[in-house]
Amino acid sequence: MVSPVDSLIEEFARAGATQITIHPEATQHLDRSLSLIHQHGCKAGVAFNPSTSLTHLRYVMDKVDCILIMTVNPGFGGQRFIDGLMHKITEAHTLRTLSHPDIRLEIDGGVTVDNIAAIAKAGADTFVAGSAIFGSQDYVKTIAAMRSALVPIKLA
Repeated sequence: MVSPVDSLIEEFARAGATQITIHPEATQHLDRSLSLIHQHGCKAGVAFNPSTSLTHLRYVMDKVDCILIMTVNPGFGGQRFIDGLMHKITEAHTLRTLSHPDIRLEIDGGVTVDNIAAIAKAGADTFVAGSAIFGSQDYVKTIAAMRSALVPIKLA
């Protein structure tokens, strides 16, 4: 999370970014910042820390291509998934389903072979699993196990 975000949007777009995801806390005007991302030809995402309310999302759904739910407190890898955030994933899934079902719902933090299916059942369709993969003995086997866990689940 960087702030102020608006001055960096153009720099990231010029550097070749195709999607820029920002935290509501990083800007004074979320709607304007998301519009700026689109003006620079990028897809726009909104990232929510564990304690950040999804209320911000309700007013910008028409400008969002990705919702990112942080399921750990940002800052360092290897943290465990905060189980109490499963309801937040479900809430974000409901919001996007009711208004813009093509929005990606991404989860970052504590995603493992053991919980990826439950996260998908809550409505997520995109997963960041850094420590689970890079901390494993066999990256290919871990990724295959995650994909296998998702097979019986219809992702949005």
